[in-house]
Amino acid sequence: MNKLFIISSITLMLSFSGFSQTKNIDSAIQKNAAQTLLTNKQANKLTIGMYGQVDYNEPEGSLKGTMDVHRMVLLLGYNFTDNVQFLTEIEYEHVKEVFIEQAFLNYRVANNFNVKAGLMLVPMGIINEYHESTTFFGVERPSVDHDIIPTTWREIGIGVSGKIKDVPLKYQAYIFNGFNSDNLRGKDGLRKGRQKGAESVISSPTFSGKLDYYGVSGLRLGASTYFGKTQTALKNEVSGATVGVFMIGFDARYVYKKFKARGQYISTTINGAKEYNSLNNSDLGSKMYGWYLEAGYNVLSVKNAQKFFPFIRYEQYDTHAKTEGIPVNKAYNREILTTGINYDLADGITVKVDYQFKKNQLYNTKNNQFNAGIAFWF
Repeated sequence: MNKLFIISSITLMLSFSGFSQTKNIDSAIQKNAAQTLLTNKQANKLTIGMYGQVDYNEPEGSLKGTMDVHRMVLLLGYNFTDNVQFLTEIEYEHVKEVFIEQAFLNYRVANNFNVKAGLMLVPMGIINEYHESTTFFGVERPSVDHDIIPTTWREIGIGVSGKIKDVPLKYQAYIFNGFNSDNLRGKDGLRKGRQKGAESVISSPTFSGKLDYYGVSGLRLGASTYFGKTQTALKNEVSGATVGVFMIGFDARYVYKKFKARGQYISTTINGAKEYNSLNNSDLGSKMYGWYLEAGYNVLSVKNAQKFFPFIRYEQYDTHAKTEGIPVNKAYNREILTTGINYDLADGITVKVDYQFKKNQLYNTKNNQFNAGIAFWF
């Protein structure tokens, strides 16, 4: 099927949308699961929640697909006092793997100032913080948020968050342990370096910060950064034992009546990749980047409690944008066009169907894939 035809058709459909009379959603009050539990005023002490997804994936030309209980995540929040709270997420992946996704203490020092400590999400991009299965279009999360931002990316640390008084800005600033230096590679960059709070090695601290602007109704703009060295149990003076990581990102979310759109751009620079590859026989790139744009439109009446969103997303990312001492692998420069529907049967339950057109610059191969699934959050 011609890709240009697909893009044009859906774009036209979305363009004619617009202009049913529904109320704008103030993006300043958008919340993820952790924020929802921590601000639950109806709970006396303990709050329980859950989100998850069950997927079906079938590559084009395959004689069979795969079915998977991809993730089930139990959420537990506890209010010790009005100002002292604890939250954890316990995740089961593929039925057989268990992870702690978050486990942190939140101390509300003042209305606009919180201190957090424990296992927390690194505030880069959109999906890493807002990764609940019903909050994004498509069965699978964007690939940019898999290989460039290694979602779900969480580490142990301490920091502050809150709002700037009388200014429509939210801020976050944290000191974390960093990526483990073991097993970094060109295909998915830093992903295998996530320590996830499991007996984490720390040889030097890293910093992460984000600002979110919400001064225009329906619009939220974010700018984020992360920098520091990877962690190693080896002596730091061993050449190639660590690399320096500098990541910067920009993201935007917009809701207008029945129309939703979002996009982001992430760039990562790796300092010392040549020495690292020599020591570890690896192919880690010295520069990575990725971006995507997506849009969806609810075609059902505003009087209907259900929502039906046709959507389209285009993403391009390259984990070998630059290399040092090794050739660039063009197979790591990838494009994905995803188009499909999200059908919200009720608030918190979504049926998803999509088709992905995939290729890379080396072979221009097509690894297209059909996906379907259900997602829930309560």
